[in-house]
Amino acid sequence: MKVKIVFSDIDGTFLTHDHLVTDKNEYAVNQLLNRHIPFVLVSARMPEAVYPITDRLGIKIPIICYSGGLVLTEYEDGLYSKTIEREVATRLLDVLDKRWSQVTVNYYSGRRWFVRDVDDKRVKREEDITSATAYNADFYELLEVGMLPNKILTMSEPSDCAAMERELGAMFPELNVVRSSDILLEIMDKSVSKATGIKVMLEHYDFSPEDAIGFGDNYNDIDMFNYVGCGVAMSNAPEPVKRLVDEVTDSNDESGVYSYLVKTGVIDAFTFDA
Repeated sequence: MKVKIVFSDIDGTFLTHDHLVTDKNEYAVNQLLNRHIPFVLVSARMPEAVYPITDRLGIKIPIICYSGGLVLTEYEDGLYSKTIEREVATRLLDVLDKRWSQVTVNYYSGRRWFVRDVDDKRVKREEDITSATAYNADFYELLEVGMLPNKILTMSEPSDCAAMERELGAMFPELNVVRSSDILLEIMDKSVSKATGIKVMLEHYDFSPEDAIGFGDNYNDIDMFNYVGCGVAMSNAPEPVKRLVDEVTDSNDESGVYSYLVKTGVIDAFTFDA
């Protein structure tokens, strides 16, 4: 397989559990770019939660946000955006308010993140992790003025998250409802997946899926694994996810992206100081 482009999830994959980029992964990205192999971050995050990472690395790269719902070039030009229809979003919010009032609901539209309480401890934790800023808003008012969501995200206890995934998935066949962790539930239009975002990016570069490697660690990466030429899971991925991929690499804390690219000869190894 001749690798022409590399896609990577962020949390649990490219970043460590402390939300840092290892020296090895930073080296790997620079090696790819020096060889004119595009490196694309693919995440459920919003753009403003991805750019702090690329800024710290000093690079300009394409990104796929909202698990495929928004695709931007390295120049931040939009290639694709898909939102949830207003009527569907209204029904979804109604159900969440009535059935799961204990969860924290987040509303993402374009490059803005809206919540009902910026002081919610779950929101504060997400701000600390992503460096993005949340703004107070009435979600129904946003819908009224046509600011439709690319994504609705719920933050909850693991038991609520699993239950919502099952029940909302059954109630809303027009939506893609998937956990990105045991406490986070990502909700987008049914047509949205990491694979759809990758398809847009591959067409932009005139590459085929067989030219691509995709790195990930969780259930919302499965469609990416199935779409690209080689799907690689981190060793910290759940066992059901690891059983579905072509390869398993080291964990995110062990620079698994770097390890696999060196192992397969896509980049050269580098001797790091102990």
